[in-house]
Amino acid sequence: MKDMLEQLARWAAAGWLRDLDQAFAAFMAREAGDADPLLLLAAALASHQLGRGHACLDLQATLDDGAVALALPPEDSDATEATPAGLLAGVDLTRWQRALAHPRLVGSGPGSTPLVLEGARLYLRRYWQHERTVREAIAQRLALVQPAADNPGLRAALDALFPPAAAGETDWQKVACALAARQGFSIVTGGPGTGKTTTVVKLLAVLQHLALGDGGGRRLRIRLAAPTGKAAARLNASIAGTVQGLPLLGLPNAAALRAAIPTEVSTVHRLLGSRPDTRHFRHDARNPLPVDVLVLDEASMVDLEMMAAVLAALPSAARLVLLGDKDQLASVEAGAVLGALCRRADEGHYTPATRDWVRAATGEILPAYLMDRQGLPLDQAVVKLRKSHRFSTDSGIGRLAGAVNDGSVASVRNLARQQHADIAFTSLGADDAALRRLVLEGPDSYRHYLEILSARQPALAAPRAAFDAWAAQVLAAYGAFQLLCAVRKGPQGVERMNQRIAAMLHTAGLLRAAGGWTLGRPVMVTRNDYGLGLMNGDVGITLALPHSEGEAEAGWKLRVAFAASDGSSGIRWVLPSRLQAVETVFAMTVHKSQGSEFGHAALVLPDRMSRVLTRELVYTGITRARNRFTLASAGDAAVLEEAVQRRMERAGGLLA
Repeated sequence: MKDMLEQLARWAAAGWLRDLDQAFAAFMAREAGDADPLLLLAAALASHQLGRGHACLDLQATLDDGAVALALPPEDSDATEATPAGLLAGVDLTRWQRALAHPRLVGSGPGSTPLVLEGARLYLRRYWQHERTVREAIAQRLALVQPAADNPGLRAALDALFPPAAAGETDWQKVACALAARQGFSIVTGGPGTGKTTTVVKLLAVLQHLALGDGGGRRLRIRLAAPTGKAAARLNASIAGTVQGLPLLGLPNAAALRAAIPTEVSTVHRLLGSRPDTRHFRHDARNPLPVDVLVLDEASMVDLEMMAAVLAALPSAARLVLLGDKDQLASVEAGAVLGALCRRADEGHYTPATRDWVRAATGEILPAYLMDRQGLPLDQAVVKLRKSHRFSTDSGIGRLAGAVNDGSVASVRNLARQQHADIAFTSLGADDAALRRLVLEGPDSYRHYLEILSARQPALAAPRAAFDAWAAQVLAAYGAFQLLCAVRKGPQGVERMNQRIAAMLHTAGLLRAAGGWTLGRPVMVTRNDYGLGLMNGDVGITLALPHSEGEAEAGWKLRVAFAASDGSSGIRWVLPSRLQAVETVFAMTVHKSQGSEFGHAALVLPDRMSRVLTRELVYTGITRARNRFTLASAGDAAVLEEAVQRRMERAGGLLA
């Protein structure tokens, strides 16, 4: 035992493990002095995997290839230490499971042990419980057939909201709307521009129409939520526009129906009622949310713990609708909930009973190749929207995203050779010439927002409304371009890129300083600040306001302008000194870009392969672009091609 603890301490000192991982193993040793060293190793590795986004430690995968399963030793390590694979040499799964058979430390189900072993999966108890909560809550809702399923008005409402599709085409939005009305849990997944927001707004119209009836029914209590402030604001704006454009004339009492569809979107934290300095929320199983329908957007960003909290806080009869792109990166925290729930979505797996119900409820015919007599209950609740309305069939962005998502290296190579107006491939050389062209010379480069900042700044005596309008213009212009990085460290990492870009902009006379708080500096909040009402991922621009009335000194004072998180056109002004957790975002990681769209997105790939480079990361970077996408590679094509072939796999047993 002593030798193992000393080895874990050396790994922590070398940066292979977190101090938390080592401390957890030491705690286990103190709790049981007779614990097998392989148990202490497993405890440290289970904690380590949690920090990497895995819900558990997969024992068999670790034994098969520990370097890949654990990402140990780290890529920047000289590997002079003994490795986990070395310590496990000669150990098979049976031997490791036997070492974990300690009743005070490892259980197999409900109890109080710190660890839970399910087959070859070792969990920290809290995450085993989160998986169980999510699994059981979804199963309960799948079994709950909603009254709308048998309402004779469902077909008429759907026909009124969805115009006839082209001959031979399945209207997947209509199908998704119908199946979501059928039961207490549903998922609508699809890539950019496939109409997820339109679908859910029409779903809410259908549900409210059926609930209100001829005017004597009760309006459903509907809430809309997203994981981050910027995702909430984006959905808010999209929902509001979609509601106003809904074709409701074919339904009775259209004005009342339109008013019954909510447009306000909150963050999940605000919805549940965050309690500072605790992981718990005001709303939970004992104090459920007062809601009949909850729509959760950007669900790929929702981690296992948060999904468990949402489901625990939902009344048992409430309906949950998840929206998201299953092919995007999973949440930063542990779990890949949406990806796991949608793992069979491409093939459909709809049963004949579902096919018949869909035809009766919508008139749509599900394709034969998506039928499966052995389809699972979950399969019947998941609909993939398969037609993009944003990207045409010959769109470079759409085709590149599809090629990456399919893992087709040949298609990616062909697109790199072809000429598409909306995509570009460029090499980042040893000098900064290519990077300078990206961030300084394009019509949508950072020069654009900084010139607007300078040219349109109101006069010192202008009213506050003028400064709010100016801030909104600057924030919109900033969103026209974003440089995305795949990694944090190294020459092409987000930290160095931010320094290099700031220096370029300063040299060009667009920034007064290359560091610190200066006019024009964009910052991202990196930790929720409930006192300021700012959430992790919110982006603001450093601007200047006149000194407040009563201040002795005349002139300007720096403030950071954030778009209001309620999706309105309002601006929130914050003193830089009050922002305790922010970072400059001339460059941001792909993970941090989730929930955002930019007119032009440029993805920087490093000069060498990294474990974080996966198909999902490249796809997510591409799909942040609305109009133009640039792939900027510091290395050769092999880095991109290997990334396209590598899937992100997260250990867990949500559907096991």
